Amino acid sequence: MNSIRVRYVLLGLCVAFAAAPAAAQEPFYKGKRITVLINFAAGGPTDIEGRLFAKHLAKHIEGQPNLIVQNMDGAGGVVGATYLGEVAPKDGTSMGYLSGTSWIYVSEPERFRVDFKGYEFIAYQPGTTVHFVRTDVPPGMKQPADIVKAQGLIAGGLSIDTSKDLRLRLGLDMLGVPPYKYVTGYRSSPPARLALQRGEINMFSESPPSYRAIVEPQLVKTGVAIPVWWDDVSTADPPPAQKQMEGLSIPSLPQLHRQLKGGPPSGQLWEAYKTLFEINSTLQRLIVLPPGTPRAAYDALSKAIERLNHDKDFAAEAVKAIEFAPDYPTAPDMSQKIRAMLHATPQMRTFINDYMRNVPKN
Repeated sequence: MNSIRVRYVLLGLCVAFAAAPAAAQEPFYKGKRITVLINFAAGGPTDIEGRLFAKHLAKHIEGQPNLIVQNMDGAGGVVGATYLGEVAPKDGTSMGYLSGTSWIYVSEPERFRVDFKGYEFIAYQPGTTVHFVRTDVPPGMKQPADIVKAQGLIAGGLSIDTSKDLRLRLGLDMLGVPPYKYVTGYRSSPPARLALQRGEINMFSESPPSYRAIVEPQLVKTGVAIPVWWDDVSTADPPPAQKQMEGLSIPSLPQLHRQLKGGPPSGQLWEAYKTLFEINSTLQRLIVLPPGTPRAAYDALSKAIERLNHDKDFAAEAVKAIEFAPDYPTAPDMSQKIRAMLHATPQMRTFINDYMRNVPKN
């Protein structure tokens, strides 16, 4: 009798040990729901890209979790970014699709009560910005070079500390545009775009997805606005093919500067522009988890993003919606790589912060 009991006990242990590896291999996200937090309002370029990203990423995550999108805008993206670090769950069920955060952190790290470098960075996407102006700005804007003749120009933006606003102002100053007014504080691109359509401002900037999808068909083709330049730091003449805006006849800032001034930009303003570009345009979009998120969540999402980069359906829908297919570099050590990029010299940070506060009034 005792031997029979022993055999049953041994059999039970064998079954338990056999089942253990299967349980351990269960996907981290099985039965879970992920909230993708976008730090700008619905309808803007970050939102358009973020929703495409979330829609197609879901099918590549092992365990097939549900993904929902939450917009949390304000303060040039800082409200959503800080919420992710301070309040959002740190169990892998909250993920950020952030834009414009990198320079704000480098400029004023004290605005983040939870150190932004402590977040877990899964992937990023580089990008640029297209700056455009209404054609009715006196004496009339017919081509990009006309910007240096602009009278009464009113440039609009999101906040004085965003990289996009700063690059717009630096570009205008390097090109030698007559005294202009700068109006900021729009919570996101859609209300700023509406203000431009109403004539409250007459110059604004958008990243290529919303420029191609909204500005080009609604404002440029109807004659309301023209593009002036797009942000780039290459001073080669002509620029390499990969440094051109495919399908759009828009000069880069260095190209326009060469046309107007006879040579590439230089000096302290140019160094500031390059610093902003290298930090915030290289890291234009950040896919990030709150600090302390389990490594298993990071690994699962990194693998899913790698699959997304090869998803033909995602690429096709992205090209249809925003006219390009985003690619998100990711790696097991991406957090360390991005943390190393979130840096500027104290001298340059001071210069840019002083420039930022010297807002043109007229």
